[in-house]
Amino acid sequence: MNGVKKFLSRGEHYWLTRLVLQRGLALVYLIAFIAVIHQFKPLLGEHGLLPVPRFVKAVSFSESPSIFFWFPNDFAFDLFGWIGIGFALLALSGVSERFGNLVSAATWGVLWMIYLSYVNVGQTFYGFGWETLLLEAGFLAIFLGSRKTTPPFLVVLLYQWLLFRLMFGAGLIKLRGDSCWRDLTCLKYHYETQPMPNPLSWYFHWLPEGFHKLCVLFNHFTELVVPFAYFAPLPISAVAGLITLFFHGWLFVSGNFAFLGFLTMVLALSTISDA
Repeated sequence: MNGVKKFLSRGEHYWLTRLVLQRGLALVYLIAFIAVIHQFKPLLGEHGLLPVPRFVKAVSFSESPSIFFWFPNDFAFDLFGWIGIGFALLALSGVSERFGNLVSAATWGVLWMIYLSYVNVGQTFYGFGWETLLLEAGFLAIFLGSRKTTPPFLVVLLYQWLLFRLMFGAGLIKLRGDSCWRDLTCLKYHYETQPMPNPLSWYFHWLPEGFHKLCVLFNHFTELVVPFAYFAPLPISAVAGLITLFFHGWLFVSGNFAFLGFLTMVLALSTISDA
């Protein structure tokens, strides 16, 4: 019993951590719903490339639950996108955390339910890892609690576990994939062949070959070694989190992977306590 109490009391050290997790997730939700407003109808609307009305006729609700089984039309796609933006702004401002756990959980629950509805009918266009990552992180946010209650350490630990699975899984996939990750040559081609290079990618591409190899080694270290330190005592876990922040900051400025990098940086904050 004393061990359980000691475990739960560790949440006292994560008040600021919870705050930045909630604000960061709210910002990612806001970005995701703005993308919905601009992209969903051309891609998946009534006259889109893969129309949702056709999809919901071919797939059962139990296979892919979504609000849009009842409202498969462009008006609803826009309406729920704007509702999502409104709730994301509510969470980003912190208003949702002022009125107790019920209001907090309801806010995050609505965000999760609406975005899940888009993803579950989004087919090819919503089949990317950052979508499911946001949904899992957003689901955990339902249980983070309002600012009136002690942060639940178990939920913080689940965020660390989510971060571990993401990073370690990414490292394993690389080792099992192209041999260039094993002979350290992948970055000779990565910056020019990634899906959407950004304006700085050109400069990263022309860095010295030796530096590219060093960066691949750093990639393996960050994805295959550092994740085990997320669960270590402080300050080791915080150092691991900072390494992850730097790593994804590098990816963020050198390429474009939608909001994957920013969301991973938000998750990495779970390894850092208030101190």
